[in-house]
Amino acid sequence: MPTNRSTSSSNISRFPGPPSTAGPDGGASRRQLPVPAHALPHRTPRELLTMARHGLEEAAEIRADGMRYATAHLAALRAAAAVLAARAVPAAPGRRSRVTSVWSLLVLVAPELSEWSAFFASTASKRSAAEAGIPRVVTAREADDLMRSAEQFIAVVEVALGYSYQPRLEGLAS
Repeated sequence: MPTNRSTSSSNISRFPGPPSTAGPDGGASRRQLPVPAHALPHRTPRELLTMARHGLEEAAEIRADGMRYATAHLAALRAAAAVLAARAVPAAPGRRSRVTSVWSLLVLVAPELSEWSAFFASTASKRSAAEAGIPRVVTAREADDLMRSAEQFIAVVEVALGYSYQPRLEGLAS
């Protein structure tokens, strides 16, 4: 797990919003990179972040370590997809490119998240094995660590995209 991924204000400030390039007037303008249309999410960033938060809540309820790990990883994938939905634009029509992972695309549209991307990409094969039901592929500690990492990553993405998250208080009717 990367060492500088805390949600402290110093790290969040490194990802305050979309990458920008200086315009001719010296001001910053939003830079969006083309991504194959079939790879773009079909939901809004807000919907994807809501789904990511719900996924974390679901993962917290799961007793089986492998499924808790897989569910937390899926929550992180949804947060990465939210960044793609916010920053990527469809590439010009043409020949369909080969399948590309969300983590590879994330580096293209948000290079400041490359450390997060590398971390979650490295955990993808373990997630697949856990989803396939391979016994003891994930320990309880690994599942708990991935849950914490996914929660930190989602928080960084929420701040970066300008969304705030307020956890529900226990005992209040929804």
